[in-house]
Amino acid sequence: MAGRRTGSWTRGALGTAVAAGAVLASVLAAPVAGAVPTSESWVAELAIEGGDDSNVVTRDEAVRLRDTEPRATSTGAAPAEGQLLLAPRRPAAVTDEVSADVAADVPAGAQVVVSVRGIRDDDTWSEWREAAPGAPARLEQPTFEIQVRVTLVAAPDGSGPALRRLGLTAQSGPQRFAAAEPVTTTPLTSRVFATRIGLVGNDTANGHEVRRDDRFAALPSRRSLAPRDTGDYTARVCASETRCTWVPVWDVGPWNTRDDYWSESAQRQEFGDLPRGRPQAEAAFTDDYRGGRDGSGRRVANPAGIDLADGTFQQDLGLTDNAWVSVTYLWTGTGPSGTAIDRTARLEVRAAPLADAGVVGVVAPQARMSYECVVDAGAGRTGVGTRWIRLGPAQFVPADQVEARDVPSC
Repeated sequence: MAGRRTGSWTRGALGTAVAAGAVLASVLAAPVAGAVPTSESWVAELAIEGGDDSNVVTRDEAVRLRDTEPRATSTGAAPAEGQLLLAPRRPAAVTDEVSADVAADVPAGAQVVVSVRGIRDDDTWSEWREAAPGAPARLEQPTFEIQVRVTLVAAPDGSGPALRRLGLTAQSGPQRFAAAEPVTTTPLTSRVFATRIGLVGNDTANGHEVRRDDRFAALPSRRSLAPRDTGDYTARVCASETRCTWVPVWDVGPWNTRDDYWSESAQRQEFGDLPRGRPQAEAAFTDDYRGGRDGSGRRVANPAGIDLADGTFQQDLGLTDNAWVSVTYLWTGTGPSGTAIDRTARLEVRAAPLADAGVVGVVAPQARMSYECVVDAGAGRTGVGTRWIRLGPAQFVPADQVEARDVPSC
Protein backbone atom coordinates (compact mmCIF):
# COMPACT_ATOMS: atom_id res chain seq x y z
CA MET A 1 0.00 0.00 0.00
CA ALA A 2 1.04 3.59 -0.34
CA GLY A 3 3.57 4.96 2.09
CA ARG A 4 1.56 5.82 5.16
CA ARG A 5 3.59 9.04 4.61
CA THR A 6 -10.72 17.18 -4.24
CA GLY A 7 -16.25 19.45 -6.21
CA SER A 8 -15.49 22.98 -7.27
CA TRP A 9 -15.30 25.88 -4.82
CA THR A 10 -14.76 29.61 -4.93
CA ARG A 11 -12.28 31.23 -2.63
CA GLY A 12 -13.50 31.57 0.94
CA ALA A 13 -12.16 31.94 4.45
CA LEU A 14 -11.56 29.04 6.76
CA GLY A 15 -13.43 29.01 10.02
CA THR A 16 -12.13 31.53 12.50
CA ALA A 17 -11.29 28.72 14.89
CA VAL A 18 -8.64 27.39 12.47
CA ALA A 19 -5.29 29.19 12.30
CA ALA A 20 -2.67 28.41 9.66
CA GLY A 21 -0.19 25.78 10.73
CA ALA A 22 -1.99 25.02 13.98
CA VAL A 23 -3.61 21.77 15.02
CA LEU A 24 -6.73 22.35 17.07
CA ALA A 25 -8.58 19.67 19.01
CA SER A 26 -12.24 20.38 19.74
CA VAL A 27 -13.01 18.49 22.92
CA LEU A 28 -16.30 18.80 24.77
CA ALA A 29 -16.00 19.15 28.53
CA ALA A 30 -16.28 15.73 30.08
CA PRO A 31 -16.72 14.73 33.71
CA VAL A 32 -14.15 11.93 33.48
CA ALA A 33 -10.52 11.94 32.48
CA GLY A 34 -9.52 10.44 29.17
CA ALA A 35 -12.79 11.25 27.39
CA VAL A 36 -12.70 10.64 23.64
CA PRO A 37 -12.68 13.95 21.68
CA THR A 38 -15.75 14.51 19.53
CA SER A 39 -13.72 16.04 16.73
CA GLU A 40 -10.24 17.16 15.75
CA SER A 41 -9.48 20.03 13.36
CA TRP A 42 -6.23 20.99 11.69
CA VAL A 43 -4.84 22.95 8.77
CA ALA A 44 -3.03 20.77 6.24
CA GLU A 45 0.57 21.46 5.38
CA LEU A 46 0.42 22.00 1.63
CA ALA A 47 3.96 20.87 0.88
CA ILE A 48 5.07 19.35 -2.42
CA GLU A 49 7.40 16.58 -1.28
CA GLY A 50 7.86 12.85 -1.05
CA GLY A 51 7.69 12.11 -4.78
CA ASP A 52 4.08 10.93 -4.80
CA ASP A 53 2.50 14.21 -5.92
CA SER A 54 1.90 14.77 -9.62
CA ASN A 55 1.73 17.85 -11.86
CA VAL A 56 1.49 20.35 -8.99
CA VAL A 57 3.82 23.13 -7.81
CA THR A 58 3.83 25.74 -5.06
CA ARG A 59 3.90 29.25 -6.48
CA ASP A 60 2.77 32.61 -5.07
CA GLU A 61 1.75 30.98 -1.77
CA ALA A 62 -0.62 28.52 -3.45
CA VAL A 63 -0.61 25.01 -4.88
CA ARG A 64 -1.19 25.14 -8.64
CA LEU A 65 -1.02 22.92 -11.69
CA ARG A 66 2.49 22.76 -13.11
CA ASP A 67 1.25 22.03 -16.65
CA THR A 68 -2.23 23.10 -17.79
CA GLU A 69 -2.08 21.58 -21.27
CA PRO A 70 -4.90 19.05 -21.91
CA ARG A 71 -4.08 15.47 -20.94
CA ALA A 72 -4.20 12.70 -23.55
CA THR A 73 -6.57 9.79 -22.87
CA SER A 74 -7.77 6.86 -24.95
CA THR A 75 -11.04 8.69 -25.70
CA GLY A 76 -9.51 12.09 -26.52
CA ALA A 77 -8.08 15.10 -24.74
CA ALA A 78 -9.14 15.79 -21.15
CA PRO A 79 -8.50 18.85 -18.96
CA ALA A 80 -5.14 18.82 -17.19
CA GLU A 81 -5.15 17.61 -13.61
CA GLY A 82 -2.69 17.16 -10.79
CA GLN A 83 -2.63 15.59 -7.35
CA LEU A 84 -1.35 16.60 -3.95
CA LEU A 85 -1.16 13.54 -1.68
CA LEU A 86 -0.92 14.47 1.99
CA ALA A 87 0.90 12.35 4.53
CA PRO A 88 -1.31 9.80 6.32
CA ARG A 89 -2.58 10.98 9.70
CA ARG A 90 -3.82 9.30 12.85
CA PRO A 91 -6.59 11.42 14.39
CA ALA A 92 -6.94 11.57 18.15
CA ALA A 93 -9.94 9.23 17.95
CA VAL A 94 -11.31 6.63 15.56
CA THR A 95 -13.20 8.42 12.79
CA ASP A 96 -15.57 7.64 9.94
CA GLU A 97 -16.28 11.18 8.73
CA VAL A 98 -13.94 13.95 7.54
CA SER A 99 -14.99 17.41 6.37
CA ALA A 100 -12.92 19.92 4.41
CA ASP A 101 -12.86 23.72 4.36
CA VAL A 102 -11.09 25.06 1.29
CA ALA A 103 -9.64 28.47 0.45
CA ALA A 104 -8.92 28.49 -3.28
CA ASP A 105 -9.16 30.55 -6.45
CA VAL A 106 -11.23 28.44 -8.83
CA PRO A 107 -11.88 29.71 -12.38
CA ALA A 108 -15.18 28.78 -14.01
CA GLY A 109 -15.01 25.16 -15.14
CA ALA A 110 -11.99 24.29 -12.97
CA GLN A 111 -12.16 22.10 -9.86
CA VAL A 112 -10.51 21.46 -6.52
CA VAL A 113 -11.55 18.01 -5.33
CA VAL A 114 -10.71 16.87 -1.79
CA SER A 115 -10.90 13.10 -1.18
CA VAL A 116 -10.27 11.01 1.92
CA ARG A 117 -9.59 7.32 2.53
CA GLY A 118 -8.97 5.21 5.62
CA ILE A 119 -7.18 2.03 6.67
CA ARG A 120 -9.53 -0.98 6.84
CA ASP A 121 -9.53 -3.96 9.17
CA ASP A 122 -7.52 -6.01 6.65
CA ASP A 123 -4.81 -3.30 6.60
CA THR A 124 -5.67 -2.10 3.09
CA TRP A 125 -7.01 1.32 2.11
CA SER A 126 -10.69 1.98 1.57
CA GLU A 127 -11.78 3.77 -1.60
CA TRP A 128 -11.41 7.55 -1.82
CA ARG A 129 -14.50 9.53 -0.80
CA GLU A 130 -15.04 13.20 -1.66
CA ALA A 131 -15.41 15.85 1.04
CA ALA A 132 -17.43 18.64 -0.57
CA PRO A 133 -18.74 21.86 1.07
CA GLY A 134 -21.47 20.85 3.51
CA ALA A 135 -21.00 17.17 2.64
CA PRO A 136 -18.23 15.41 4.61
CA ALA A 137 -16.45 12.35 3.28
CA ARG A 138 -18.12 9.33 4.89
CA LEU A 139 -15.75 6.40 5.07
CA GLU A 140 -16.95 2.83 4.61
CA GLN A 141 -15.90 1.87 8.14
CA PRO A 142 -14.43 3.58 11.23
CA THR A 143 -10.66 3.95 10.93
CA PHE A 144 -7.70 4.96 13.03
CA GLU A 145 -5.68 6.32 10.07
CA ILE A 146 -6.70 8.53 7.16
CA GLN A 147 -5.11 10.04 4.09
CA VAL A 148 -6.21 13.11 2.14
CA ARG A 149 -5.75 13.71 -1.59
CA VAL A 150 -6.37 17.01 -3.36
CA THR A 151 -6.99 16.89 -7.11
CA LEU A 152 -6.69 20.11 -9.11
CA VAL A 153 -8.47 20.10 -12.48
CA ALA A 154 -8.02 22.82 -15.11
CA ALA A 155 -10.90 24.55 -16.85
CA PRO A 156 -11.53 23.76 -20.54
CA ASP A 157 -9.76 27.01 -21.47
CA GLY A 158 -6.62 25.87 -19.62
CA SER A 159 -6.90 28.14 -16.60
CA GLY A 160 -6.08 26.31 -13.40
CA PRO A 161 -7.16 26.64 -9.75
CA ALA A 162 -4.93 27.86 -6.91
CA LEU A 163 -5.28 26.10 -3.55
CA ARG A 164 -4.29 28.46 -0.73
CA ARG A 165 -5.39 26.68 2.41
CA LEU A 166 -7.09 23.47 3.44
CA GLY A 167 -8.75 22.92 6.81
CA LEU A 168 -9.84 19.42 7.83
CA THR A 169 -12.02 18.09 10.63
CA ALA A 170 -12.30 14.44 11.64
CA GLN A 171 -15.41 13.51 13.62
CA SER A 172 -15.04 10.71 16.12
CA GLY A 173 -16.84 7.55 15.06
CA PRO A 174 -17.76 4.21 16.62
CA GLN A 175 -14.88 2.51 18.39
CA ARG A 176 -13.24 -0.19 16.33
CA PHE A 177 -12.30 -3.54 17.77
CA ALA A 178 -10.19 -6.19 16.09
CA ALA A 179 -12.16 -9.25 15.04
CA ALA A 180 -11.19 -12.58 16.59
CA GLU A 181 -10.75 -13.97 13.08
CA PRO A 182 -10.01 -11.99 9.90
CA VAL A 183 -13.16 -11.44 7.88
CA THR A 184 -12.97 -12.21 4.17
CA THR A 185 -15.59 -10.94 1.73
CA THR A 186 -15.78 -11.70 -1.96
CA PRO A 187 -14.98 -8.84 -4.36
CA LEU A 188 -17.19 -7.99 -7.32
CA THR A 189 -16.47 -9.54 -10.71
CA SER A 190 -18.15 -8.30 -13.89
CA ARG A 191 -17.76 -8.71 -17.64
CA VAL A 192 -16.76 -5.47 -19.37
CA PHE A 193 -15.36 -4.33 -22.69
CA ALA A 194 -11.62 -3.60 -22.67
CA THR A 195 -9.69 -1.23 -24.92
CA ARG A 196 -5.96 -0.61 -25.30
CA ILE A 197 -4.50 2.58 -23.85
CA GLY A 198 -1.35 3.14 -25.94
CA LEU A 199 -0.29 6.78 -25.32
CA VAL A 200 3.38 5.93 -24.70
CA GLY A 201 5.21 8.96 -23.29
CA ASN A 202 2.08 10.60 -21.87
CA ASP A 203 1.25 10.85 -18.17
CA THR A 204 -1.57 9.03 -16.40
CA ALA A 205 -3.89 10.72 -13.91
CA ASN A 206 -1.61 9.71 -11.01
CA GLY A 207 1.52 11.06 -12.75
CA HIS A 208 2.97 7.81 -14.09
CA GLU A 209 4.71 8.24 -17.45
CA VAL A 210 3.41 5.57 -19.83
CA ARG A 211 6.16 3.29 -21.12
CA ARG A 212 6.26 0.85 -23.99
CA ASP A 213 4.80 -2.51 -22.91
CA ASP A 214 3.52 -0.94 -19.68
CA ARG A 215 1.24 -2.76 -17.24
CA PHE A 216 -1.65 -0.96 -15.55
CA ALA A 217 -5.37 -0.27 -15.96
CA ALA A 218 -7.64 2.77 -16.18
CA LEU A 219 -11.13 2.85 -14.66
CA PRO A 220 -13.68 5.66 -14.98
CA SER A 221 -13.59 7.04 -11.41
CA ARG A 222 -10.95 8.62 -9.17
CA ARG A 223 -12.34 6.63 -6.23
CA SER A 224 -10.09 3.71 -7.13
CA LEU A 225 -7.08 5.60 -8.48
CA ALA A 226 -3.93 4.31 -6.77
CA PRO A 227 -1.07 6.66 -5.95
CA ARG A 228 1.82 6.37 -8.38
CA ASP A 229 3.92 3.21 -8.03
CA THR A 230 1.47 1.47 -5.68
CA GLY A 231 -1.05 -1.31 -6.11
CA ASP A 232 -3.48 0.00 -3.49
CA TYR A 233 -6.30 -0.62 -5.97
CA THR A 234 -5.65 -3.67 -8.13
CA ALA A 235 -7.90 -5.33 -10.71
CA ARG A 236 -7.66 -8.97 -11.80
CA VAL A 237 -8.42 -9.08 -15.51
CA CYS A 238 -9.03 -12.39 -17.30
CA ALA A 239 -9.30 -12.91 -21.04
CA SER A 240 -10.10 -16.59 -20.35
CA GLU A 241 -10.06 -18.98 -17.41
CA THR A 242 -6.41 -19.70 -18.04
CA ARG A 243 -5.15 -16.23 -18.93
CA CYS A 244 -5.37 -13.58 -16.20
CA THR A 245 -3.35 -10.62 -15.00
CA TRP A 246 -3.30 -8.57 -11.81
CA VAL A 247 -2.75 -4.85 -12.58
CA PRO A 248 -2.73 -1.62 -10.55
CA VAL A 249 -5.26 1.12 -11.41
CA TRP A 250 -3.15 4.15 -12.40
CA ASP A 251 -5.41 6.14 -14.71
CA VAL A 252 -8.95 7.48 -15.02
CA GLY A 253 -11.12 6.50 -17.99
CA PRO A 254 -12.36 5.45 -20.45
CA TRP A 255 -15.14 7.93 -21.23
CA ASN A 256 -16.18 8.95 -17.72
CA THR A 257 -14.48 10.20 -14.55
CA ARG A 258 -17.32 9.67 -12.01
CA ASP A 259 -18.60 6.21 -12.93
CA ASP A 260 -17.55 3.82 -10.16
CA TYR A 261 -19.75 1.12 -11.62
CA TRP A 262 -18.25 -1.49 -9.25
CA SER A 263 -19.98 0.24 -6.30
CA GLU A 264 -23.44 -0.56 -4.98
CA SER A 265 -26.03 1.52 -6.85
CA ALA A 266 -26.87 3.59 -3.77
CA GLN A 267 -23.19 4.47 -3.30
CA ARG A 268 -22.33 5.09 -6.95
CA GLN A 269 -21.11 8.62 -7.71
CA GLU A 270 -23.34 8.92 -10.77
CA PHE A 271 -25.63 6.68 -12.85
CA GLY A 272 -27.03 4.92 -9.78
CA ASP A 273 -30.02 3.72 -11.83
CA LEU A 274 -27.73 1.25 -13.64
CA PRO A 275 -27.04 -2.26 -12.27
CA ARG A 276 -23.86 -2.70 -10.28
CA GLY A 277 -21.02 -3.83 -12.51
CA ARG A 278 -22.36 -2.18 -15.70
CA PRO A 279 -20.40 0.84 -16.99
CA GLN A 280 -22.32 3.89 -18.14
CA ALA A 281 -20.47 3.83 -21.48
CA GLU A 282 -21.69 0.29 -22.14
CA ALA A 283 -25.30 1.27 -21.43
CA ALA A 284 -24.94 4.38 -23.59
CA PHE A 285 -23.48 2.43 -26.52
CA THR A 286 -25.77 -0.60 -26.46
CA ASP A 287 -29.04 0.82 -25.06
CA ASP A 288 -28.81 4.53 -25.96
CA TYR A 289 -28.73 5.33 -22.23
CA ARG A 290 -28.56 9.10 -21.69
CA GLY A 291 -28.95 9.57 -25.41
CA GLY A 292 -25.85 7.51 -26.16
CA ARG A 293 -23.57 10.08 -24.53
CA ASP A 294 -21.11 9.91 -21.64
CA GLY A 295 -21.11 12.10 -18.54
CA SER A 296 -19.42 14.92 -20.48
CA GLY A 297 -21.93 14.83 -23.33
CA ARG A 298 -19.68 13.08 -25.84
CA ARG A 299 -21.12 10.47 -28.20
CA VAL A 300 -19.91 7.08 -26.93
CA ALA A 301 -18.11 5.22 -29.73
CA ASN A 302 -17.56 1.91 -27.92
CA PRO A 303 -18.83 0.26 -24.72
CA ALA A 304 -15.46 0.28 -22.93
CA GLY A 305 -15.47 0.02 -19.14
CA ILE A 306 -11.71 -0.48 -18.70
CA ASP A 307 -8.53 0.59 -20.50
CA LEU A 308 -5.44 -1.61 -20.42
CA ALA A 309 -1.83 -0.62 -21.00
CA ASP A 310 -0.05 -2.24 -23.93
CA GLY A 311 1.93 -4.86 -22.01
CA THR A 312 -1.16 -5.96 -20.13
CA PHE A 313 -3.34 -5.98 -23.24
CA GLN A 314 -1.05 -7.60 -25.78
CA GLN A 315 1.51 -9.67 -23.88
CA ASP A 316 -0.12 -10.74 -20.63
CA LEU A 317 -3.65 -11.26 -21.96
CA GLY A 318 -2.75 -12.03 -25.57
CA LEU A 319 -5.37 -9.66 -26.99
CA THR A 320 -5.03 -8.40 -30.54
CA ASP A 321 -8.19 -6.27 -30.60
CA ASN A 322 -10.64 -4.73 -28.14
CA ALA A 323 -12.46 -7.51 -26.33
CA TRP A 324 -14.80 -8.49 -23.52
CA VAL A 325 -12.94 -9.51 -20.36
CA SER A 326 -13.79 -10.56 -16.82
CA VAL A 327 -12.66 -8.01 -14.21
CA THR A 328 -12.47 -8.54 -10.45
CA TYR A 329 -12.21 -5.28 -8.49
CA LEU A 330 -10.15 -6.66 -5.62
CA TRP A 331 -10.59 -3.67 -3.28
CA THR A 332 -14.37 -4.27 -3.20
CA GLY A 333 -13.67 -7.34 -1.08
CA THR A 334 -11.71 -7.82 2.13
CA GLY A 335 -9.21 -10.36 3.32
CA PRO A 336 -5.48 -11.09 3.32
CA SER A 337 -3.41 -9.71 0.47
CA GLY A 338 0.17 -8.90 -0.40
CA THR A 339 2.55 -7.79 -3.13
CA ALA A 340 5.51 -9.41 -4.82
CA ILE A 341 8.79 -8.88 -3.00
CA ASP A 342 10.34 -7.71 -6.27
CA ARG A 343 7.97 -4.92 -7.26
CA THR A 344 9.80 -4.14 -10.48
CA ALA A 345 9.26 -7.49 -12.21
CA ARG A 346 6.31 -9.59 -13.37
CA LEU A 347 5.42 -12.59 -11.22
CA GLU A 348 4.14 -15.66 -13.04
CA VAL A 349 1.06 -17.48 -11.74
CA ARG A 350 1.02 -21.24 -12.27
CA ALA A 351 -1.80 -23.77 -12.57
CA ALA A 352 -0.38 -25.99 -9.82
CA PRO A 353 2.17 -25.65 -6.99
CA LEU A 354 4.98 -26.80 -9.24
CA ALA A 355 7.78 -24.86 -10.88
CA ASP A 356 7.07 -26.53 -14.23
CA ALA A 357 3.28 -26.17 -14.12
CA GLY A 358 1.64 -24.16 -16.87
CA VAL A 359 1.57 -20.37 -16.57
CA VAL A 360 -2.04 -19.17 -16.22
CA GLY A 361 -1.47 -15.57 -15.22
CA VAL A 362 0.88 -12.70 -14.48
CA VAL A 363 1.03 -10.30 -11.54
CA ALA A 364 2.15 -6.90 -12.80
CA PRO A 365 4.78 -4.88 -10.91
CA GLN A 366 3.28 -3.15 -7.83
CA ALA A 367 -0.04 -5.04 -8.06
CA ARG A 368 -1.62 -6.55 -4.94
CA MET A 369 -2.78 -10.15 -4.73
CA SER A 370 -5.52 -11.45 -2.49
CA TYR A 371 -4.69 -14.99 -1.40
CA GLU A 372 -6.35 -17.98 0.25
CA CYS A 373 -3.72 -20.21 1.82
CA VAL A 374 -0.28 -21.79 1.51
CA VAL A 375 0.59 -25.24 0.18
CA ASP A 376 3.67 -27.28 1.13
CA ALA A 377 4.58 -28.92 -2.15
CA GLY A 378 7.08 -31.39 -0.72
CA ALA A 379 10.71 -31.99 -1.64
CA GLY A 380 11.75 -31.84 -5.24
CA ARG A 381 14.94 -33.09 -6.87
CA THR A 382 16.99 -30.83 -4.58
CA GLY A 383 15.45 -32.43 -1.50
CA VAL A 384 14.18 -29.06 -0.32
CA GLY A 385 10.47 -28.45 0.16
CA THR A 386 8.73 -25.60 -1.64
CA ARG A 387 5.81 -23.53 -0.40
CA TRP A 388 3.24 -22.00 -2.74
CA ILE A 389 0.54 -19.43 -2.05
CA ARG A 390 -2.83 -20.16 -3.61
CA LEU A 391 -4.45 -17.05 -5.06
CA GLY A 392 -7.53 -18.92 -6.27
CA PRO A 393 -8.53 -22.19 -7.95
CA ALA A 394 -5.55 -23.40 -10.01
CA GLN A 395 -3.61 -20.16 -9.35
CA PHE A 396 -0.34 -20.44 -7.40
CA VAL A 397 2.75 -18.27 -6.82
CA PRO A 398 5.96 -19.14 -4.93
CA ALA A 399 5.57 -18.12 -1.27
CA ASP A 400 9.16 -16.88 -1.06
CA GLN A 401 8.38 -14.27 -3.73
CA VAL A 402 5.40 -12.67 -1.97
CA GLU A 403 5.17 -10.25 0.96
CA ALA A 404 2.48 -12.06 2.93
CA ARG A 405 1.94 -12.72 6.61
CA ASP A 406 -0.03 -15.18 8.71
CA VAL A 407 -0.99 -17.29 5.68
CA PRO A 408 -3.05 -20.30 6.77
CA SER A 409 -2.33 -23.78 5.44
CA CYS A 410 -4.58 -25.10 2.71
